[in-house]
Amino acid sequence: MDKLQNKNFLTNIVTLLQSAKQQVVRSVNQTMVITYFEIGRMIVEEQQNGKERAEYRKAIVKDLSRELTKEFGKGFSVDNLEKMRRFYLVYGKSATLLRILEKQNILPLNSEENLILLSQLKDGKSATPSRKLENITQTLSAVFKLSWSHYLTLMRIDNEEKRQFYEIEAFKNNWSIRELKRQYDTALYTRLTLSRDKEKVKELSIKGQILEHPKDTIKDPYVLEFIGLPENTSYSENELEQKIIDKLEHFLLELGTGFTFVARQKRISFDDKHFRIDLVFYNRVLKSFVLIDLKIGELKHQDIGQMQMYVNYYDREIRLDDENKTIGIILCQNKSESVVEYTLPENNEQIFASKYKTVLPSKNEFKKIINE
Repeated sequence: MDKLQNKNFLTNIVTLLQSAKQQVVRSVNQTMVITYFEIGRMIVEEQQNGKERAEYRKAIVKDLSRELTKEFGKGFSVDNLEKMRRFYLVYGKSATLLRILEKQNILPLNSEENLILLSQLKDGKSATPSRKLENITQTLSAVFKLSWSHYLTLMRIDNEEKRQFYEIEAFKNNWSIRELKRQYDTALYTRLTLSRDKEKVKELSIKGQILEHPKDTIKDPYVLEFIGLPENTSYSENELEQKIIDKLEHFLLELGTGFTFVARQKRISFDDKHFRIDLVFYNRVLKSFVLIDLKIGELKHQDIGQMQMYVNYYDREIRLDDENKTIGIILCQNKSESVVEYTLPENNEQIFASKYKTVLPSKNEFKKIINE
C-alpha cells in the first residue's frame, strides 16, 4: 500500500479526531456535573419533606448511598452524595444561575419567586404555566461549564462574588485544577481588587477580569513562587530573569489575559548608546507592548526614569499607528509609594511599579499588603 503523500491530509484528520475527543470529554464532564446538581436538588427536597423527622433526614443520604453503590458501583459514597447536596445548596440560588435564567427571559433577577421556580426545574417544566422553563439540561449547560473537580474546589470559597470570579476566569482561561488552586492560593481576586473602586470590584464577579485600560492588567504583588527562588536570598537580576524564562508558561498565566511573549534582553540603540529591556510582551486585548524591567531590592527613582525612556522609545519608534501606547511594569522587591508617585507624571496610565514575591505569601502577609 502506498504511503500517504499529502501530510496535511493526515494532520487535518488527526486534528479533527483530537478535537472531537476533547468535545466528547467536555460533554461527558458537563453531563456529570448537571446530573450531580440534580441529585443534590433531589436530596435537599427529600430532606425538606421529612423536616419533622430528624432521624429520617439523616438516614436519607446513608440509605441512598447503599442503594446507588449496589446499582452503579463506586462514586456514590455518603461523602460524595453530601458534596452533591452542597453543590446544589451553593449553586441552586447563585447569582450566576439566576442571571442565566434572566437572560433567557425565564426568571426576573432578584424575584421572590426565583427559589420556588428553581426548585421546580423538573423535566424542563414549572408549576407556573406562564413561566415554563426550557429543558433542564440546556438551561444548566449554560451555567456549568467546568468539570466536577473544578466545582469541588470552587465550593470551598464561601464568598459568592469571589467564587464567581474564579469560576469565570477558570473557564475563560482554560485553567486546570492545579492552576485554579494556585490562582486562589495566591489571592488573585484580592490582588486585582486592591487597585479598583467598588463598582470595578463588583464587575470582577460578573464578567471576570476585563482589560479596558493599562492599569487593569496590573497586580501588586505578583506572586512568582513557581520559579523556585527562596525569599530573602541573594540572586542576581539575570538569575531572576532566567528563572522566569524557564517557567514562561507559568509567568504568562500570572501576568493574566492576552499576554504573548516577544523578547528578552531586547536591545534598543540611539546616539551610539545601547540599552537592554529585560522582557518584552504584547497584550492582544489592549493592543499594547508591555515592557518589564526586573529590579532586585528597593526601587529607585532612576529605575522609573529608565522605564520612562524605554516606553517613550517604543511609542515613538516601534508601535504602529493602530496600536495603543506602550505599558511599562517594573517588578521590584520593595518600593516607596512616594518615590513612585513623585517620579511619575500626574494622571500616569503607562508606567507601573509592583512588588513581586518568590514564595507564596501567608494569610497574614496578604492582610498586611491589603492594609498597606
